[in-house]
Amino acid sequence: MTNPIAFVNASAVLPDQVLRDAVVICQEGKIVSVSERGSIPADAAIVDLAGRYLTPGFIDIHVHGGSGADFMDGDPRSIRQAAAAHLTRGTTTLFPTTTTGAPAEIQKMLSACQQVADVSTAKPAELEVPHIPGIHLYGPYFADDKVGCHDKGGRRDPAVEEFQHYFETGFVRVATCAAELPGAKAFYQMAAAHDCLVTCGHSNSSWSEMQSAFDAGMRHVDHFWCAMSSVPSLRTRFQVPMQASMTEFVLMNKAMSTEVIADGWHLSPELLEFAYQMKGPERLCLVTDANRALGMPAGEYIFGNQDSGSPIYSDGNVGWSSDRTSLASSIVGMDHMVRHFKNSTTAPVEHVIRMATLTPAERVGIDHEVGSVQAGKRADLLVLDTEFNIQQVYKQGRLVIDSDSTE
Repeated sequence: MTNPIAFVNASAVLPDQVLRDAVVICQEGKIVSVSERGSIPADAAIVDLAGRYLTPGFIDIHVHGGSGADFMDGDPRSIRQAAAAHLTRGTTTLFPTTTTGAPAEIQKMLSACQQVADVSTAKPAELEVPHIPGIHLYGPYFADDKVGCHDKGGRRDPAVEEFQHYFETGFVRVATCAAELPGAKAFYQMAAAHDCLVTCGHSNSSWSEMQSAFDAGMRHVDHFWCAMSSVPSLRTRFQVPMQASMTEFVLMNKAMSTEVIADGWHLSPELLEFAYQMKGPERLCLVTDANRALGMPAGEYIFGNQDSGSPIYSDGNVGWSSDRTSLASSIVGMDHMVRHFKNSTTAPVEHVIRMATLTPAERVGIDHEVGSVQAGKRADLLVLDTEFNIQQVYKQGRLVIDSDSTE
């Protein structure tokens, strides 16, 4: 048995408070105890945080790539490359996210992610990537008029003979489909039967279509206000009387959760505050939706599979469509999202951290393993300074990223 690690003088960020002068003991990859000025085992390795924050590792349920690689490239090397980029930014658990694409491309991506996840689980010290409990089946089942920066040629309506193969792998944990598409009900029902977080995204659906989706198991909407219906968009579709949209359905229904891209470019501070006030930290997740341009110089990139995806442009702040007229996902990590949300809203530290950790863990059903600084959970932990910059990343109690050592 390895000697325990004792984090002392920590500001431990719990789901409902910041515990000052905290002592957090970890051993064998798990959190053993969390206390205020608690006792320390004699054989423990001491990590004195001098008041800095100790938080759970971030959890990203919507992420496409980083460091020049997209998960849809579909090979283990690209999966590792993209995933590792997010580990350095504090994400210790992520769900690689598909784009639109051919069935063979999606299956290849799914298989490559599963391969990397298996190796990471079996030999964690040999592969420094976040935990990958499964994938987010995001594309290809989008509404034709809400494809966004994804390749439109890879969009299609859901068909059981296709999506059944994905679910049967047991590796799909989040599943998205536009609610108005023919076949959406069967998709939602199968996703729910496989214990997925069932979501609606890239959709121009009405309240009634959302209600049908909800009845079939849908409980989440992807990147709020982005590529989704509104009262004006439904006015075009249905004429009169005006119809309630995805926005109203999510805000009205307490069982629904959603997510925001808090990069400072997708949504204004007022919208972030509104989402926080309306849904609260237990139903609002922070996601990156990051593409392969994360950590890369400004320039032209491909969104999705390198050979068949869509051209996008990174200006060094955010992704844009190739014609520079609409946004094309983010290019920053979860650490940036946390900092920006904290600095742009009235949300306290514990709520901001919750939205990047415990809330997504709860929604995906892995909160018994990760998501909070709590005894019995995996010791995936972050040390943050007072400005919420990443100082250290611990994965199962092992120090894997140490920014302190480079300063």
